[in-house]
Amino acid sequence: MIEVIYLLIIALVLVVFVVFFSFVPVMLWISALASGVRIGIITLVAMRLRRVIPSRIVNPMIKATKAGLGLSINQLESHYLAGGNVDRVVNALIAAQRANIPLVFERAAAIDLAGRDVLQAVQMSVNPKVIETPVVSAVAKDGIEVKVVARVTVRANIDRLVGGAGEDTIIARVGEGIVTTVGSSENHKQVLENPDAISRTVLEKGLDAGTAFEILSIDIADVDVGRNIGAQLQTDQAEADKRIAQAKAEERRAMAVAQEQEMKARVVEMRAKVVEAESQVPLAMADALREGKIGVMDYMNLQNIQSDTQMRSSISRMTNPGQSNNKDE
Repeated sequence: MIEVIYLLIIALVLVVFVVFFSFVPVMLWISALASGVRIGIITLVAMRLRRVIPSRIVNPMIKATKAGLGLSINQLESHYLAGGNVDRVVNALIAAQRANIPLVFERAAAIDLAGRDVLQAVQMSVNPKVIETPVVSAVAKDGIEVKVVARVTVRANIDRLVGGAGEDTIIARVGEGIVTTVGSSENHKQVLENPDAISRTVLEKGLDAGTAFEILSIDIADVDVGRNIGAQLQTDQAEADKRIAQAKAEERRAMAVAQEQEMKARVVEMRAKVVEAESQVPLAMADALREGKIGVMDYMNLQNIQSDTQMRSSISRMTNPGQSNNKDE
């Protein structure tokens, strides 16, 4: 019975030790003391209670202490609780110190909390980055298209890293400068002969203002001649003018046809009026006979004259059939 009690006591002691060492990072505390970091067990336990992983604070603190940065546990812990990456910030501070770049903890923490990689920014300040623009098409004054590819060498500006524009803005501004420079050239040959003029003009515009970068140089990587935009525009304009002229000519033709049909209708109308007027002649003669204005002999003489006229017309048609046909027409 006594042996069982001893075994239970030993098991309980082991459980207490396991729980204690799992909750209290004794080995981490020993490593911190060995590295010269003054931190107490109670502080580590308080980190556990605040749901802070002690290793995420102590290990960066050890690196900062060895590098002589002079950081405090409260600074690292507050940055961790704010959602920042403590280890990355400490690495960035160490890299900045080695490169003689002025960078304090508050600015590095602000850059990290802004969502930017502060370590990459420091590395870019030491080792500049090359940004290659896509193919930028521009047209010179002579109407020839010029295609330009530029390489922009930039260095991160730590002071403007928070709130500064990114790489897309740099690319857009450089493209705008290329279009302006090529568009102000008298002909495309000037651009091909002096491509460095594009670099000088673009650099003079101060395109890095308000961005998170500092432009060191702009190099023209490739210059190609494209289409003859001016000739193509003139061709398109001529084609459009031709279509407009054809449309106007078709409109005039349609108006002429309509006028011709109108005149034919008027001719038919006038012929109908003539026939109507001729139909009144026999009626008028009948009235004249009844009223005694003309005699029977006058009427007979008129009939003879009409018959004689018809006979002469028939003989003329028989003699000149072509002429009669033309007259009929």
